[in-house]
Amino acid sequence: MTEMVTSLGALAAKVTDGATIALPPDYSGCANALWRAVIRRGVKDLHLVGVPVFGYHGDLLIGAGCVKVAETSAVTLGEHGLAPRFTAAVKAGSIIVKDATCPAIHAGLQAAERGAPFSVMRGLIGSDILARRDDWKVIENPFGDNDPVVAIPALTPDLAVFHAAKADRHGNVWIGVRRELMVMAHAARDTLVTVEEIVDGDLMADPATKAGTIPGLYVTAMAEAKEGSWPQGLPATDLVADQGHLARYAEMAKTEEGFAAYLAEYVTGREAAE
Repeated sequence: MTEMVTSLGALAAKVTDGATIALPPDYSGCANALWRAVIRRGVKDLHLVGVPVFGYHGDLLIGAGCVKVAETSAVTLGEHGLAPRFTAAVKAGSIIVKDATCPAIHAGLQAAERGAPFSVMRGLIGSDILARRDDWKVIENPFGDNDPVVAIPALTPDLAVFHAAKADRHGNVWIGVRRELMVMAHAARDTLVTVEEIVDGDLMADPATKAGTIPGLYVTAMAEAKEGSWPQGLPATDLVADQGHLARYAEMAKTEEGFAAYLAEYVTGREAAE
């Protein structure tokens, strides 16, 4: 199944205008080399779904003008403060924000991976967030008496996109304990993955890796991208977050001029290297 192995540029070409995309949190596997290539292509009107949150990579896409909708429970740079381009876009009204909670995001994706029309939750009842989500419905528990629950519709992204440590040539991708990536791949129509390395053999045949591997059945295409999560780290590898770079991003991205300089230096300026 080597036809699913492609170049980074060809993988980026599969991200089209208006796509709904599931993104992992910053502490998981973020496909930043791919997102730089997507920005260089000038993709527009993306609907980002944080699973259940996102930070640097989503903020970068928002600042570059690629995003129309942000659906997530939080957008933050963690210890480096607010996500500056997201914050500016919200204040300017240039993006649509669909507030969610972490459990609600997972509930929608889990419904999609099961092929169910919705999942149900109770904790949202009486909250302001429920009042702002017309697509979430309070219904009666058919097995209870005067027992309202909230129906969360299935959330089926067009794409799940993430970076992982390794994959094999059958399309199996090892993610270790990052189970949100498994749910994303199950729920999405297509899954695009960048990996540190493509290995020989079969990750699904090895008991040491099988439990933490997404079968190639759920993977549409992948590309090798060394240090593809930079400046963020990658769990279960030696790649750690470049905190100095993230701090510099947080400072530069506070202004439109600073963000434009960041793009010129680290996004458009990296094209030859990627």
